[in-house]
Amino acid sequence: MRKGMIYRSFIYFLSISFLLLVNGFPGMVAGAREIKLPIGEMISRGDVKYEARENVWKKVETSHFPVFQGVKIKTERGAAAIALANTGQIEVGPNSLFYFDQMDRFVLSEGNIQFLIPSGSEVNFKVGNISILKSRVLRASRTPASTAPKSEETIGSISIHSNGAVTIKNIQGNLSVLDENRVLLAGLSSKDSVTLPSTTVKTSPRMMTAQVGQTTGAAAATTGEFLGLSTWAWVGIIAGAAAIGGIAWAISEADEKDRRPICP
Repeated sequence: MRKGMIYRSFIYFLSISFLLLVNGFPGMVAGAREIKLPIGEMISRGDVKYEARENVWKKVETSHFPVFQGVKIKTERGAAAIALANTGQIEVGPNSLFYFDQMDRFVLSEGNIQFLIPSGSEVNFKVGNISILKSRVLRASRTPASTAPKSEETIGSISIHSNGAVTIKNIQGNLSVLDENRVLLAGLSSKDSVTLPSTTVKTSPRMMTAQVGQTTGAAAATTGEFLGLSTWAWVGIIAGAAAIGGIAWAISEADEKDRRPICP
């Protein structure tokens, strides 16, 4: 009889634990749906860091580092080269800060880059409130049946100066510079360049922030997650399940004592 009560209590414990876990299952599914493929792969040298979470920067240790949407990266005393999934290439100079806010949009907050966009691929660049993108040149033709000219790869560079001004150089291809209202500010053909003042770009003078101290491993563990649930959520589940299991075991003990024959 005692073994049967213990077995029943253990079954109660597992059932309650499963129900509590299922309550957090939709959150785990939602988290899995948010997983995204990397936009490209970065090769870096020198002091290059990425933002693991808000205001917490970690050094890039691997030679091949996957670049994901929304993850900020700063080169400081280093440099990086990014090979995009669409075969585009971006070289990032020292003291630069950047990230992808969309799959095909590169945001440069500080520093300078050089880029190569293959024909047939689209990568836009955003600095402050301006956007730099490939532009297509329409050519008139006397023969309607003639084919459109083949687009060529676009090569250029973007530099943010210490006073907040931005210089855009177009080495090959055609570029359009638009403001936040999608109004054309400049059209650049091959070998053209333009420098926009900080008042137009609405950028701030360069001011690289230094990280003070490091977050300890204990603090990182406090905010960690497992299967979509925080550490404290798991503690609550285990404690609650253990308490329910103890109550069930106590009840079974009481039932067993009531069923024992009373000797005269």
